[in-house]
Amino acid sequence: MTAHTTALPDTKATNVSIQSVTKRFHRAGKTIQALAETSLDFETGKFVSLIGPSGCGKSTLLKIMAGLEPATTGRVVIDGKVLRGPQDGVSVAFQKPTLLPWRNVMDNLLLPIQISGKRIDSDIQERAKQLLTVMGLEDFSSHYPRELSGGMEQRAAIARSLISRPSLLLMDEPFGALDEFTREDLNDELLSLWAREPKTLVFVTHSISEAVYLSDQIVVMKARPGVVHEVIDVPLARPRHRKIRNSQEFYDLIRTVRISLEEAKSGNNAEQKRKAL
Repeated sequence: MTAHTTALPDTKATNVSIQSVTKRFHRAGKTIQALAETSLDFETGKFVSLIGPSGCGKSTLLKIMAGLEPATTGRVVIDGKVLRGPQDGVSVAFQKPTLLPWRNVMDNLLLPIQISGKRIDSDIQERAKQLLTVMGLEDFSSHYPRELSGGMEQRAAIARSLISRPSLLLMDEPFGALDEFTREDLNDELLSLWAREPKTLVFVTHSISEAVYLSDQIVVMKARPGVVHEVIDVPLARPRHRKIRNSQEFYDLIRTVRISLEEAKSGNNAEQKRKAL
Protein backbone atom coordinates (compact mmCIF):
# COMPACT_ATOMS: atom_id res chain seq x y z
CA MET A 1 0.00 0.00 0.00
CA THR A 2 1.30 3.45 -0.88
CA ALA A 3 1.70 5.67 2.16
CA HIS A 4 0.02 9.06 2.02
CA THR A 5 2.29 11.96 2.91
CA THR A 6 -0.17 14.76 3.65
CA ALA A 7 0.94 16.61 6.77
CA LEU A 8 -1.53 17.09 9.61
CA PRO A 9 -1.38 19.64 12.43
CA ASP A 10 0.32 18.50 15.62
CA THR A 11 -1.98 17.13 18.30
CA LYS A 12 -1.24 17.10 22.01
CA ALA A 13 -1.35 13.63 23.57
CA THR A 14 -2.91 13.11 26.98
CA ASN A 15 -2.29 11.17 30.18
CA VAL A 16 -4.96 8.82 31.56
CA SER A 17 -5.16 7.18 34.98
CA ILE A 18 -7.74 4.50 35.84
CA GLN A 19 -8.00 4.49 39.63
CA SER A 20 -9.72 1.55 41.39
CA VAL A 21 -12.54 1.46 38.85
CA THR A 22 -15.30 -1.14 39.20
CA LYS A 23 -18.50 -1.58 37.21
CA ARG A 24 -21.70 -3.41 38.12
CA PHE A 25 -24.81 -3.66 35.97
CA HIS A 26 -28.27 -4.42 37.31
CA ARG A 27 -30.37 -6.49 34.91
CA ALA A 28 -33.73 -8.16 35.63
CA GLY A 29 -33.18 -8.10 39.35
CA LYS A 30 -29.66 -9.49 39.07
CA THR A 31 -26.31 -7.78 39.62
CA ILE A 32 -23.56 -8.45 37.09
CA GLN A 33 -20.01 -7.55 38.03
CA ALA A 34 -18.46 -6.49 34.72
CA LEU A 35 -15.24 -5.04 36.14
CA ALA A 36 -13.49 -5.87 39.39
CA GLU A 37 -11.27 -3.19 40.90
CA THR A 38 -9.05 -2.04 38.04
CA SER A 39 -6.17 0.42 38.08
CA LEU A 40 -4.12 1.37 35.03
CA ASP A 41 -1.99 4.26 33.88
CA PHE A 42 -1.79 5.03 30.17
CA GLU A 43 1.41 6.91 29.45
CA THR A 44 1.10 10.04 27.35
CA GLY A 45 1.41 9.39 23.63
CA LYS A 46 1.53 5.59 23.89
CA PHE A 47 -0.42 3.03 21.85
CA VAL A 48 -1.95 0.52 24.27
CA SER A 49 -4.10 -2.50 23.36
CA LEU A 50 -6.61 -4.22 25.64
CA ILE A 51 -7.01 -7.92 24.97
CA GLY A 52 -8.85 -10.71 26.73
CA PRO A 53 -11.74 -13.18 26.45
CA SER A 54 -15.21 -11.99 25.48
CA GLY A 55 -17.04 -10.53 28.44
CA CYS A 56 -13.89 -9.47 30.31
CA GLY A 57 -14.91 -5.82 30.39
CA LYS A 58 -12.64 -4.37 27.68
CA SER A 59 -15.42 -2.42 25.96
CA THR A 60 -16.96 -1.44 29.28
CA LEU A 61 -13.65 0.02 30.43
CA LEU A 62 -13.34 1.91 27.15
CA LYS A 63 -16.83 3.41 27.56
CA ILE A 64 -15.97 4.49 31.10
CA MET A 65 -12.81 6.18 29.80
CA ALA A 66 -14.91 7.94 27.16
CA GLY A 67 -17.33 9.24 29.77
CA LEU A 68 -20.16 7.28 28.12
CA GLU A 69 -20.65 4.94 31.08
CA PRO A 70 -20.19 5.87 34.75
CA ALA A 71 -17.96 3.75 36.97
CA THR A 72 -19.67 2.13 39.95
CA THR A 73 -16.69 2.97 42.12
CA GLY A 74 -13.32 4.55 41.42
CA ARG A 75 -12.51 7.27 38.93
CA VAL A 76 -10.81 8.15 35.66
CA VAL A 77 -8.37 11.04 35.71
CA ILE A 78 -7.38 12.69 32.43
CA ASP A 79 -4.50 15.16 32.55
CA GLY A 80 -5.04 15.61 36.27
CA LYS A 81 -8.80 16.21 36.06
CA VAL A 82 -11.46 13.73 37.15
CA LEU A 83 -13.65 12.64 34.24
CA ARG A 84 -17.31 13.55 34.78
CA GLY A 85 -18.71 12.63 31.38
CA PRO A 86 -17.93 13.06 27.66
CA GLN A 87 -15.38 15.80 27.18
CA ASP A 88 -13.48 17.62 24.48
CA GLY A 89 -10.27 15.93 23.44
CA VAL A 90 -11.62 12.39 23.81
CA SER A 91 -12.91 10.57 20.74
CA VAL A 92 -14.24 7.04 20.17
CA ALA A 93 -14.24 4.75 17.12
CA PHE A 94 -16.43 1.65 17.40
CA GLN A 95 -16.42 -1.70 15.61
CA LYS A 96 -19.28 -0.64 13.36
CA PRO A 97 -18.64 2.54 11.36
CA THR A 98 -22.15 3.91 12.19
CA LEU A 99 -22.07 6.34 9.28
CA LEU A 100 -25.39 8.07 8.66
CA PRO A 101 -26.69 6.63 5.37
CA TRP A 102 -28.32 9.89 4.24
CA ARG A 103 -25.09 11.89 4.57
CA ASN A 104 -22.14 11.62 2.22
CA VAL A 105 -18.61 10.94 3.44
CA MET A 106 -17.70 14.60 3.92
CA ASP A 107 -20.92 15.37 5.79
CA ASN A 108 -20.41 12.32 8.02
CA LEU A 109 -16.89 13.48 8.72
CA LEU A 110 -18.07 16.93 9.79
CA LEU A 111 -20.89 15.63 11.98
CA PRO A 112 -18.98 15.83 15.32
CA ILE A 113 -18.18 19.49 14.65
CA GLN A 114 -21.83 20.24 13.95
CA ILE A 115 -22.98 18.38 17.07
CA SER A 116 -20.51 20.35 19.20
CA GLY A 117 -22.04 23.58 17.93
CA LYS A 118 -18.76 24.82 16.51
CA ARG A 119 -18.63 26.69 13.24
CA ILE A 120 -17.31 24.80 10.23
CA ASP A 121 -14.75 27.33 9.08
CA SER A 122 -12.06 27.10 6.42
CA ASP A 123 -9.60 25.48 8.87
CA ILE A 124 -12.05 22.69 9.68
CA GLN A 125 -12.82 22.16 6.00
CA GLU A 126 -9.12 21.95 5.18
CA ARG A 127 -8.55 19.48 8.00
CA ALA A 128 -11.41 17.31 6.72
CA LYS A 129 -9.86 17.25 3.26
CA GLN A 130 -6.45 16.35 4.73
CA LEU A 131 -7.94 13.50 6.75
CA LEU A 132 -9.71 12.09 3.71
CA THR A 133 -6.43 12.24 1.77
CA VAL A 134 -4.51 10.51 4.57
CA MET A 135 -7.17 7.77 4.69
CA GLY A 136 -7.17 7.38 0.90
CA LEU A 137 -10.71 8.72 0.51
CA GLU A 138 -10.04 12.01 -1.24
CA ASP A 139 -11.98 10.85 -4.32
CA PHE A 140 -14.97 9.64 -2.30
CA SER A 141 -15.98 12.70 -0.28
CA SER A 142 -19.35 12.97 -2.07
CA HIS A 143 -20.11 9.23 -1.95
CA TYR A 144 -22.69 7.76 0.42
CA PRO A 145 -21.99 4.83 2.80
CA ARG A 146 -23.86 2.37 0.56
CA GLU A 147 -21.36 3.14 -2.19
CA LEU A 148 -18.31 2.26 -0.07
CA SER A 149 -16.60 -1.02 0.79
CA GLY A 150 -16.40 -2.11 4.41
CA GLY A 151 -12.80 -0.98 4.64
CA MET A 152 -13.63 2.42 3.16
CA GLU A 153 -16.49 2.87 5.62
CA GLN A 154 -14.12 2.14 8.48
CA ARG A 155 -11.58 4.62 7.11
CA ALA A 156 -14.31 7.26 7.01
CA ALA A 157 -15.31 6.46 10.59
CA ILE A 158 -11.69 6.77 11.75
CA ALA A 159 -11.34 10.10 9.96
CA ARG A 160 -14.54 11.28 11.66
CA SER A 161 -13.11 10.33 15.07
CA LEU A 162 -10.06 12.50 14.35
CA ILE A 163 -11.74 15.62 12.97
CA SER A 164 -11.84 17.34 16.37
CA ARG A 165 -8.12 16.75 17.00
CA PRO A 166 -8.55 14.45 20.02
CA SER A 167 -5.65 13.98 22.39
CA LEU A 168 -7.12 10.62 23.48
CA LEU A 169 -8.48 8.19 20.88
CA LEU A 170 -10.38 5.11 22.07
CA MET A 171 -10.98 2.35 19.52
CA ASP A 172 -13.25 -0.63 20.19
CA GLU A 173 -12.39 -3.44 17.75
CA PRO A 174 -12.56 -1.09 14.76
CA PHE A 175 -11.27 -3.73 12.32
CA GLY A 176 -12.90 -6.81 13.80
CA ALA A 177 -15.45 -7.30 11.02
CA LEU A 178 -12.97 -6.95 8.14
CA ASP A 179 -11.08 -9.58 6.16
CA GLU A 180 -7.44 -10.16 7.07
CA PHE A 181 -5.94 -8.29 4.12
CA THR A 182 -8.09 -5.20 4.63
CA ARG A 183 -7.39 -5.37 8.34
CA GLU A 184 -3.64 -5.35 7.79
CA ASP A 185 -3.98 -2.43 5.37
CA LEU A 186 -5.88 -0.45 7.99
CA ASN A 187 -3.37 -1.38 10.67
CA ASP A 188 -0.73 0.30 8.53
CA GLU A 189 -2.97 3.31 7.82
CA LEU A 190 -3.64 3.74 11.53
CA LEU A 191 0.05 3.56 12.47
CA SER A 192 0.93 6.01 9.74
CA LEU A 193 -1.70 8.47 10.89
CA TRP A 194 -0.78 8.06 14.56
CA ALA A 195 2.87 8.78 13.69
CA ARG A 196 1.86 11.96 11.86
CA GLU A 197 -0.49 13.15 14.57
CA PRO A 198 0.62 11.68 17.93
CA LYS A 199 -1.98 11.01 20.59
CA THR A 200 -2.66 8.56 23.39
CA LEU A 201 -4.45 5.62 21.81
CA VAL A 202 -6.28 2.79 23.58
CA PHE A 203 -7.28 -0.05 21.26
CA VAL A 204 -9.54 -3.03 22.03
CA THR A 205 -8.92 -6.16 19.96
CA HIS A 206 -9.30 -9.94 20.06
CA SER A 207 -6.36 -10.42 17.68
CA ILE A 208 -3.03 -11.19 19.35
CA SER A 209 -1.00 -10.45 16.21
CA GLU A 210 -2.80 -7.14 15.71
CA ALA A 211 -2.13 -6.11 19.31
CA VAL A 212 1.57 -6.97 18.98
CA TYR A 213 1.94 -5.19 15.64
CA LEU A 214 0.29 -1.97 16.76
CA SER A 215 1.12 -1.50 20.41
CA ASP A 216 3.70 -0.17 22.82
CA GLN A 217 1.98 -2.11 25.60
CA ILE A 218 -0.65 -4.87 25.76
CA VAL A 219 -3.00 -5.11 28.73
CA VAL A 220 -4.18 -8.71 29.21
CA MET A 221 -7.49 -8.96 31.09
CA LYS A 222 -9.12 -11.84 32.92
CA ALA A 223 -12.67 -12.98 32.25
CA ARG A 224 -15.65 -11.52 34.13
CA PRO A 225 -15.40 -9.90 36.45
CA GLY A 226 -12.79 -8.20 34.32
CA VAL A 227 -9.52 -7.23 35.93
CA VAL A 228 -5.99 -6.60 34.68
CA HIS A 229 -3.98 -9.81 34.60
CA GLU A 230 -0.72 -8.54 33.09
CA VAL A 231 0.76 -5.60 31.21
CA ILE A 232 3.21 -6.69 28.51
CA ASP A 233 5.68 -4.29 26.92
CA VAL A 234 6.18 -4.53 23.16
CA PRO A 235 9.81 -3.53 22.41
CA LEU A 236 9.53 -3.71 18.62
CA ALA A 237 11.19 -0.74 16.95
CA ARG A 238 9.16 1.98 15.27
CA PRO A 239 8.23 2.77 12.59
CA ARG A 240 6.83 -0.71 11.99
CA HIS A 241 6.47 -2.37 8.62
CA ARG A 242 4.83 -5.59 7.54
CA LYS A 243 8.09 -7.46 7.24
CA ILE A 244 8.36 -7.39 11.03
CA ARG A 245 5.43 -9.84 11.10
CA ASN A 246 7.85 -12.49 9.81
CA SER A 247 10.50 -11.91 12.47
CA GLN A 248 11.30 -14.26 15.33
CA GLU A 249 10.86 -11.40 17.80
CA PHE A 250 7.30 -10.89 16.56
CA TYR A 251 6.46 -14.59 16.94
CA ASP A 252 8.03 -14.65 20.41
CA LEU A 253 5.85 -11.76 21.52
CA ILE A 254 2.74 -13.46 20.13
CA ARG A 255 3.64 -16.54 22.14
CA THR A 256 4.15 -14.44 25.28
CA VAL A 257 0.72 -12.81 24.93
CA ARG A 258 -0.96 -16.14 24.12
CA ILE A 259 0.49 -17.75 27.25
CA SER A 260 -0.63 -14.79 29.33
CA LEU A 261 -4.14 -15.13 27.91
CA GLU A 262 -4.16 -18.85 28.68
CA GLU A 263 -3.15 -18.09 32.23
CA ALA A 264 -5.81 -15.40 32.51
CA LYS A 265 -8.43 -17.95 31.47
CA SER A 266 -7.18 -20.92 33.49
CA GLY A 267 -5.34 -19.44 36.44
CA ASN A 268 -2.18 -21.42 35.63
CA ASN A 269 1.22 -19.83 35.99
CA ALA A 270 2.24 -18.18 32.71
CA GLU A 271 5.79 -17.46 33.82
CA GLN A 272 6.47 -21.15 34.38
CA LYS A 273 5.09 -21.96 30.92
CA ARG A 274 7.33 -19.34 29.29
CA LYS A 275 10.44 -20.70 30.99
CA ALA A 276 9.54 -24.22 29.86
CA LEU A 277 9.38 -23.17 26.17
